Amino acid sequence: MAVDFLYNALIFLIAAVLIVPLVKWSGLGEVLGYLLAGVLIGPSMLGLVGDAEAVLQFSQVGIVFLLFVIGLELKPRRLKLMRKAVFGFGSLQLLITTTLLALGGWWLGLAPSTALVVGFSLGLCSTPLVLQLLGERKELQTRHGRNAFALLLFQDMAAIPVLAMLPILAGDSLLENGLLPLVRELLLTIGAFLGLIVGGRYLLRPLYRIVASTRSREVFAGTTLLVVIGSALLMNQAGLSMAMGAFIAGVLLADSEYRHNIEADIEPYRGLLLGLFFMAVGMTAELDLLVERPQTILAVTLALLAVKGASMVLASRLYGNSWQESANLGVLLSQGGEFGFVVLTAAGAVALIGDEMLSLLVLAISLSMATTPALFMAHVKWVRPWFVPSSRPKDRDFDHPVDDSPQIIIAGFGRFGQIMGRALQGLEIPYTILDFNADQVDFVRRYGNKVYFGDAARIDLLSAAGAGQARVLVVAVGDPEASMRIVNQVKRQFPHLRILARARNRYHAHLLMRAGVTHMVRELLPASLEMTRDALRTLGIPDDKAQHTVDTFRAHDEEVLLRQLEVFGNEKKMIQTVQEAAQELETLYETDKEVATRVPHGKKTRKEDR
Repeated sequence: MAVDFLYNALIFLIAAVLIVPLVKWSGLGEVLGYLLAGVLIGPSMLGLVGDAEAVLQFSQVGIVFLLFVIGLELKPRRLKLMRKAVFGFGSLQLLITTTLLALGGWWLGLAPSTALVVGFSLGLCSTPLVLQLLGERKELQTRHGRNAFALLLFQDMAAIPVLAMLPILAGDSLLENGLLPLVRELLLTIGAFLGLIVGGRYLLRPLYRIVASTRSREVFAGTTLLVVIGSALLMNQAGLSMAMGAFIAGVLLADSEYRHNIEADIEPYRGLLLGLFFMAVGMTAELDLLVERPQTILAVTLALLAVKGASMVLASRLYGNSWQESANLGVLLSQGGEFGFVVLTAAGAVALIGDEMLSLLVLAISLSMATTPALFMAHVKWVRPWFVPSSRPKDRDFDHPVDDSPQIIIAGFGRFGQIMGRALQGLEIPYTILDFNADQVDFVRRYGNKVYFGDAARIDLLSAAGAGQARVLVVAVGDPEASMRIVNQVKRQFPHLRILARARNRYHAHLLMRAGVTHMVRELLPASLEMTRDALRTLGIPDDKAQHTVDTFRAHDEEVLLRQLEVFGNEKKMIQTVQEAAQELETLYETDKEVATRVPHGKKTRKEDR
């Protein structure tokens, strides 16, 4: 038994190591790599691992760990703010999608109850697939990322009562069984839900406090596994989703002082098990059926992607999202999901769906999941650039600034812009602030700051804000694309304005320089050099030598930045420039290295450290 387990583990690891990097290198992401690896080793192709269903059941634990980690990143206060998106947008989308798919099934000849179950099953999306795709591109905190998560959370909750209703839809009479079993199950579900929330709130922190006092990393990690698996099984016994239980446990720990340690301990399990889940989905794909009925399978899959994508865009627009956000959601959430497998299998067990139709629909869901990563990558590369980015709510218009002859206009009032604003306010220098984040504008206004909501790339808004009379424009926005739009517009329309810009990284700095911006601050460079100087001083290097090291690096780096601008876009020459710069810096540091070698190791030489 142990040998079989190790053999299967070896097969999974070899397939993942060989296939996933190749697919990811091609730009299609990890998820598609895991799916293809599963297809290759599954019963439909090489047959290296036979029991695909058993692997799929076990790999559901990966979803449990994923939802726990997501819960850790959501504080209860933030989750409360999401309730409108969860229940409003989630219910709207599921209603529209289920209705359209059910009507399609009924038109094709399915019985009304069967069509309704099929429509609902196909209307569910894949939580781990979508969250993994968003995580790979760091888009979980974007507006469409938050809406996608809210929708997936609602779908996971909505699947539970539907599973309970399947026997009734199959023809079992309430009069025959009575209402008592249904009421008992409902009370058990509510009790488990409340018990987990109340118990978790009052027991988890004391438990972790006791475990942390042991100073044992193994015991701490074991406690985290106990909390995740225990909460998941509690919800499962109550008839709810295991992933939902783990998610609630994560939310309850999101405010705790142990959150980062917990996340670090759970991350390796989450990544491995989630990869195993996608491989298991690939293994369950019945390619024989695809060979036998290719036209039918492909037609159902394409219809599923098209109908779900269109219904998602429709629901998103009705909810008030922009066309860009709606298009993102339409492509990202057009696939079937793992809960669709569960609902369809349960429907087959009560004879609502025949075995042949069940196999066909499961394969269509698997294919839709396999195509989503490629579709999303194509959307990001070819379609998304056509949209003008927008994060403002539909019903809010830009503010109309009053031209009070400001000397400085600040575009973007996050942490970077706020520091400058406080200094200018202290000097009583008039300035105007423009910010594209409506929530940020409302928040800053509570503290008495004069902030206007609007896109600083709009010429009419800049004119109204006094750009014609101002002397300086500070571009303090963090998004390089938004920053470049503002710079390009100002260069054309207000050439007299002196532009000072925040550069997020070296690439952004080169873009600004190419646009003619001569003064910029790379946001991490000053702080990192200051920390370098303090670290050298702590080692005992004299203050003047530490400062000389920092000044030498800054001057050399500025020179290298200008050299790299000449070869911008040529990766080979850029790498060559970096290598040459490293050698030059070693030469410049010859005298500084002599000072550093005289510093006694392991001893504190500065007076204040003695």
